[in-house]
Amino acid sequence: MGRASFVRRVLAVHFAPCALFVAGVLALVRAGSFSGRSDWGAVWPDSPVAALRALVAVVVGASLLGLLLQPFQVRAVRVLEGYWDRWAFTAGLAGALVRLQRRRWYALQKRADREADGDTARRIRADARRRLAVWPPVEVLLPTALGNALRAGELSAGERYGLTTLTSWPRIYLQVSDRMVEALRSTRGALDTAVNLCWSFLVLAGTATAALYDEPANWWLSGAGLVLAAVAYKGAVTTAQSYAGLMHLAYDMHRFDLLEALHYPLPKRENEEEVFAGVSAFFAGSDGPVLPYVHRNDRLYAEENDRGPDTPREGRESS
Repeated sequence: MGRASFVRRVLAVHFAPCALFVAGVLALVRAGSFSGRSDWGAVWPDSPVAALRALVAVVVGASLLGLLLQPFQVRAVRVLEGYWDRWAFTAGLAGALVRLQRRRWYALQKRADREADGDTARRIRADARRRLAVWPPVEVLLPTALGNALRAGELSAGERYGLTTLTSWPRIYLQVSDRMVEALRSTRGALDTAVNLCWSFLVLAGTATAALYDEPANWWLSGAGLVLAAVAYKGAVTTAQSYAGLMHLAYDMHRFDLLEALHYPLPKRENEEEVFAGVSAFFAGSDGPVLPYVHRNDRLYAEENDRGPDTPREGRESS
């Protein structure tokens, strides 16, 4: 990753969401919302020096908060995905939401299988099939739309070829082309940004509710925060679907690069799935596939023997 790309990612993923939260809390503090009736006229600084102080406070506060929360980025995504089985209450809520998602899945399946006589019915059926394509199987549904969008990629990108995606993805990611890496990194950055914005607006809405509980005329601020959080969440779901699609492309184009990196021979079409299943078992800690090692010099030697002594040497790779 170039320095410019790294800076853009830090600013978008970590700094901007934290800056929005810090600026919102600072506005509530300056308005006196925590100690009495809000005076919104006091929010805006009355001098250039006060404006500079407020700007420094936002920048410093957002930077420190971003550094503090950065190690928890994966956890922030996983909570919105619906991995809530750690506590009894959240596990029960997750079960109820999974049942709701399951009903939605069956409704889409019924709509997708319905016979279509007219143009409108065919469009409805095509839309249902398109939406089902970005859902995981019904038996592994998660409580949230974001979790299901990411799980659809995690459980199908490599499985089409016999690879277990969860164990093979970190390895195949290192084999993809620079253009694919850039596309994956950009999409993942957009996903993390949307997730962090969702959290920022949710926490800010809760903070505003605590500060403005005795001011009904200002409750709309909390509602606005919830609406913005919902918009950010919807953006995260859409981006997650794009990321899952890119995962499928990575396996389509680079699964054989993984075998070459492991020094295994390339399989024939009819036993490709068997070879990749053995590789996945090896990644999971079981015995590896019964395949010979093929090193670079061995491959070049075999190619030269196949060409024969009269084959021109122009364009050959040197060992």
